[in-house]
Amino acid sequence: QVQLVESGGGSVQAGGALRLSCAASGYTYSSYCMGWFRQAPGKEREGVAAISSGGGSTSYADPVKGRFTISRDYAKNIMYLQMNSLKPEDTAMYYCAARPQNNLSCSAWRSRGEKDFRYWGQGTQVTVSS
Repeated sequence: QVQLVESGGGSVQAGGALRLSCAASGYTYSSYCMGWFRQAPGKEREGVAAISSGGGSTSYADPVKGRFTISRDYAKNIMYLQMNSLKPEDTAMYYCAARPQNNLSCSAWRSRGEKDFRYWGQGTQVTVSS
């Protein structure tokens, strides 16, 4: 049974930093593409970043490039999202997602959206105040 559990959300002031974690279990962690998505109130869920099964390829949404860093720890089966220089517009529920890498590039979410991601966590709230 695949399980994804996010943690690390909270409330910070603009310019601050947070690190989100996603603990994965129930599947072969090293063969899955993983990503972070977020949903702000009244908006559709959008992709933030993704990392390939081997960790060698990462992709980011334009609004977070240079501020957010995605990474993964294979010993602990945990994926991270380091968020620096946070802005009020980063306020959202953040979700961890996973899918088998297979033959589809992990960066495909940039054109295909979230539809290929099969497994989802429950979300962790990030609130950035100005």
